[in-house]
Amino acid sequence: MGELKRKTLPFTSLVGLERLKLALILNGINPLIGGVLVSGPKGTGKTTVVRALADLLPEVEVVDGCRFGCNPNHHDLLCEECSASVEAGKKLKARTRKMRVINLPLSTTEDRLIGALDIERVLQEGIQALRPGILAEAHQNVLYVDEVNLLPDHLVDDLLDAAATKINVIEREGISIAHPADFVLIGTMNPEEGEIRPQLLDRFPLHVAVGSNHTIDDRMELVRRNLEFEDDPDEFRKVWENEQIQLREKISSAKELLPQVILPESNLRAIAMACDALEVDGVRPDIIISKAAITNAALEGRTEVSLEDMKMASQLALSHRTRRGGLLEPPLPDDVDQAITKAAEVAKKSGQRKSPTEVPPDDDKSGPRVSGGRFGRGGRFGQYGKQEGKKKRPKE
Repeated sequence: MGELKRKTLPFTSLVGLERLKLALILNGINPLIGGVLVSGPKGTGKTTVVRALADLLPEVEVVDGCRFGCNPNHHDLLCEECSASVEAGKKLKARTRKMRVINLPLSTTEDRLIGALDIERVLQEGIQALRPGILAEAHQNVLYVDEVNLLPDHLVDDLLDAAATKINVIEREGISIAHPADFVLIGTMNPEEGEIRPQLLDRFPLHVAVGSNHTIDDRMELVRRNLEFEDDPDEFRKVWENEQIQLREKISSAKELLPQVILPESNLRAIAMACDALEVDGVRPDIIISKAAITNAALEGRTEVSLEDMKMASQLALSHRTRRGGLLEPPLPDDVDQAITKAAEVAKKSGQRKSPTEVPPDDDKSGPRVSGGRFGRGGRFGQYGKQEGKKKRPKE
């Protein structure tokens, strides 16, 4: 609860960092996106923005009295106590609470992170003997890791396991107890202090690199607002309360609209084609781009994903992704925009040529192809929208 009591600058009063603000808001609307990594030099406001997000987070449903904050609507992700109640035919009593920002300090021990077990009490009382850790507190909340690149390896492994499975498992002396741990993972890091492990980097769905490229006027306004806030925090928050309320309402409306947003088949094809052309590793980027694009459309009050939604989502989801098995650096912003724009054009034409149910022949090479630059090293790709020549069969 310490995070909620700390006085922070209002989110809407922060100067600049619009891309970072958007990434955080998208995660607040749709926690299924999963989080964001913020990288940049010291003194750029990374931590300030993340802490300010707490005041805008929406409410979530939890089981009343549950130590792990289980969602009563997700029966496949309940702790042992809630599962036992459901199996016994009892109805889970629900209540609502605001999402919180749970901080993971670098000095955290493994027992504090995953939880601790009293073996004697486990044998007598079962799950009641578990002392919940930070991962239990983080369920249906935001887990914030400052200087995530400095996190010890054994804690990174625990974090990766929970992020991948949405379940935290504590095993001691042959005894195993599990509870749900579905959280939005937000990390900040200063690249000057070291790199982040590739396995953990891939677990951050979105990435924003911030810099200190403020204009003189922006720097002056930033200092002015900080001085006003330090002089009288309560009065400063009152001045910005209307803007905060409007943004909360916008987030709430977007959350309600989210299930109605449609991702057209041609746009889905464009996302897949662009990721293929850019040679990003794995399929996770395709999924994240789709989720972020849908969420941004809801934030803008639209029920259909547009090209601009896909561009924005692609920029956030691909700027930290390795390519071609780690041999290529992440794509540049211009590369991403070019890939998704051309892919959208090709996908739209492809949809006009044939019905969605028509299966293309095996030798169909339709789709975006990129040559030269950072895309096509090694000559794998031809030009966008052009069918590459078929390989000649060897003479028998």
